Amino acid sequence: MTTEAKSNKTRIHTVYKLASGDRVPSVTTVLNILAKPALLDWAWQMGTQGLDYKAVRDSAGDIGTLAHLLIMADLKHEKLDTSEYSAQDIEKAETCLIKYWDWSKGHKIEPIMIETALISEQYQFGGTIDFFGKVDNQPTLVDFKTGKGIYPEFFYQLAAYEQLLAEAGQLIEVTRILRIGRNEDEGFEERTIGKLDNQWQIFLNCLNIYKLQKEIRKESRSESI
Repeated sequence: MTTEAKSNKTRIHTVYKLASGDRVPSVTTVLNILAKPALLDWAWQMGTQGLDYKAVRDSAGDIGTLAHLLIMADLKHEKLDTSEYSAQDIEKAETCLIKYWDWSKGHKIEPIMIETALISEQYQFGGTIDFFGKVDNQPTLVDFKTGKGIYPEFFYQLAAYEQLLAEAGQLIEVTRILRIGRNEDEGFEERTIGKLDNQWQIFLNCLNIYKLQKEIRKESRSESI
């Protein structure tokens, strides 16, 4: 049975809360403290071409978001309502979906969690995993990307997701990044990752810095009253 899923371009980001009700940061919020040299280089290149990088970024973000939603809907056997998106964005996002299908044909996929929000009570952060389940009979975490490349911060993100799944009692044997090209002449790039111990330490350090910065801002507000 196929049901219809509603896509919402202006949907509010997921709020992550501990059992106590206290709000905690998301994995992506924590990692936003890191500098992203590739993004700065890209913005400079857009400027040399006379393009408004913010407009290009927002358009690419819409396509990436829609492609992600289409893949999630496909995994859930849902039909996605794409009425809020332009015909051009839909066409490009569907190109990504077709490439995902090309990848999935070569694997036996058995979902357990799809786009599932999880909380770490131990380390106090939250995140939403794209896919956890069996791929070719192996318990596998998969993160879907539609950008231009695979960057170091993606692995820090996955290390955090591995911790979330561990606290949820899920054993992972394989962790994958699947990058799907948005242009017709691009295929897909798959990266299978081994141990992420060092990447987890980087995430933990980012989390500690995030909490310290938040505490400093709180102290500054108190002093200004």
